[in-house]
Amino acid sequence: MSSAPALDIDHIAKLARLALTAEEKATFAQQLGDVLHHIEQLAKVDVTGVEPTAHASPIFNVWQADVAQPGLTVADALRNAPAQRDNMILVPKVVE
Repeated sequence: MSSAPALDIDHIAKLARLALTAEEKATFAQQLGDVLHHIEQLAKVDVTGVEPTAHASPIFNVWQADVAQPGLTVADALRNAPAQRDNMILVPKVVE
C-alpha cells in the first residue's frame, strides 16, 4: 500500500507531541496510509439489513438486583471509629 498524499505526518506528530525522525515519518506515513486504505475498503461493504451491535454475542445484565436493605445502625457504624462527635466520625483536618 502507498501512503495517502493527503496525510500530513508532521501535523499529526505535532498533535501527538512526538519528535519523529525522517525514517519514522516515512514508516508511520506508510502504516497510517495502510490503515486508512483498509477503512476505505470496509466502508464499501454493503451492510443494509445488518443490525448494529457492540458485541458479537448478546450480553445480559450480570448484576444482582438492586434491592433496598437495612443498613448499619449509628451505634454499629461508629463502633470502630477512633474518634466521634455528634454521631459522626471525627477525622483530622486535612486542609489548612
